[in-house]
Amino acid sequence: MDFTPESGTITMFSTTWCGYCNRLKKQLDAQGIGYTEINIEEVEGTAELVEQLNGGNQTVPTVLFPDGTAATNPSAAEVKKRLAA
Repeated sequence: MDFTPESGTITMFSTTWCGYCNRLKKQLDAQGIGYTEINIEEVEGTAELVEQLNGGNQTVPTVLFPDGTAATNPSAAEVKKRLAA
């Protein structure tokens, strides 16, 4: 399955209990940045994808950008900057 987001948006891999994920979602919402949230505990294969992106660790939030690159626990400012590039 391809989780690469459309231009101008991100895919955020998260869990329900992740405080950093909740903080980033609130910041993205406040800035009007679109995202698709994928819970790695509910969507088969995504925990393994996050591990691949993070050197074997299931670290969330992991954000996937339209250009195929990823960032682990980025700030909303970093997300906005990378989407504008």
